[in-house]
Amino acid sequence: MNILLIGSGGREHALAWKIAASPLLTKLWCAPGNAGIAQDAECVALDVTNHAAVIDFCKAHKVDLVVVGPEAPLAAGIVDDLAAAGIKAFGPSKAASQLESSKGFTKDICKASAIPTAAYDRFRDAAAAKDYVRRHGAPIVVKADGLAAGKGVVVAMTLAEAEAAIDALFASAGAEAVIEEFMDGEEASFFVLCDGEHALPLAAAQDHKRAYDGDTGPNTGGMGAYSPAPVFTDAVRERTMAEIILPTLQAMQARGTPYKGVLFAGLMITKDGPKLIEYNVRFGDPETQVLMVRLMSDLVPALLASVDGELKHFDLRWHAEPALTVVMAARGYPGDYAKGTRIDGLDDAAQVEGVEIFHAGTKADGDAILANGGRVLNITATAATVSKAQRRAYDAIDRIKWPDGFCRRDIGWQAVKREREAEG
Repeated sequence: MNILLIGSGGREHALAWKIAASPLLTKLWCAPGNAGIAQDAECVALDVTNHAAVIDFCKAHKVDLVVVGPEAPLAAGIVDDLAAAGIKAFGPSKAASQLESSKGFTKDICKASAIPTAAYDRFRDAAAAKDYVRRHGAPIVVKADGLAAGKGVVVAMTLAEAEAAIDALFASAGAEAVIEEFMDGEEASFFVLCDGEHALPLAAAQDHKRAYDGDTGPNTGGMGAYSPAPVFTDAVRERTMAEIILPTLQAMQARGTPYKGVLFAGLMITKDGPKLIEYNVRFGDPETQVLMVRLMSDLVPALLASVDGELKHFDLRWHAEPALTVVMAARGYPGDYAKGTRIDGLDDAAQVEGVEIFHAGTKADGDAILANGGRVLNITATAATVSKAQRRAYDAIDRIKWPDGFCRRDIGWQAVKREREAEG
């Protein structure tokens, strides 16, 4: 099979690495890719916002399947346009992508289908939003309605923080807000493949959104993750499928917008059970990195089964060993940061047992690797326990020479704490 992967981040490098291992693969391209993806695929300088150009490339190169990594092309309808041209594409339609592109859309689906989630309201102006916040008090959650690359959420612990978040959000013309009750519990990320009617559970992970150790600092796109998530027990998975995932698929099908692709449920595991925080319509980043190293089965047939509506009798096998990934980011991220700084020591770091290094924001300059984004590298390790995987990841990081980068030093702390408590 000839496959085109769209995207340029750590998620796409992990997908490229896994797809490249498939015996079904003949040729893998990635548009636009990065310096790490170039080790597993041929990177092509396609403008993925130009759907006609993508279609022309697919026809010229006899592409059998397009795998769309990021959310923006999905929300722009690239899967619809590829399908109309007779080209198979993994991912939801533009209409189904509203589950991520509009948080209000998803909340309304939840309300209509009695899917457990935080109480909420939707707003088109700052004054009404502030009035709602004052009536309900803090802590409270302020969200931008549209795509925000995982960073359009403020968990406001005081009224002043909430009002500041509202002012910042409505500084943009045409902005819409969703304001939700604060939910208490432990977060988990759960992934399922969907074919419009059926859902195949993948695995759960936990990520770390805050920039600094101790879950402090600003929200980011994710500073690290690990899988499996101990809080996501078999019982929690069964409730999540029955109360959240399947009702969502049924609602989408009833609307005439069946959901195909991967559905990423951000969950809060509360004392009353799992509740939906939000949906993403693509593989998570950095969760994909830990999922792909844990996935024992070939990924490509699963992607095809999702596109072709054949998931009902499909299954996947997983390595029992946990995996953990640490994000190395440019100093200043998620604020202002410098690009073009040099990274050395990657070959040495990759020698650590059980370690894979996925590139998120890099570019090649001759033989040198340069930082080219906010989140730059994902150091991913597997081992018998999360504690051991954590040690391997940080051993590899200590071999990387990048003075202009930083990382959290406590990724996986919840699971490590559980392991220590279990040991007594």
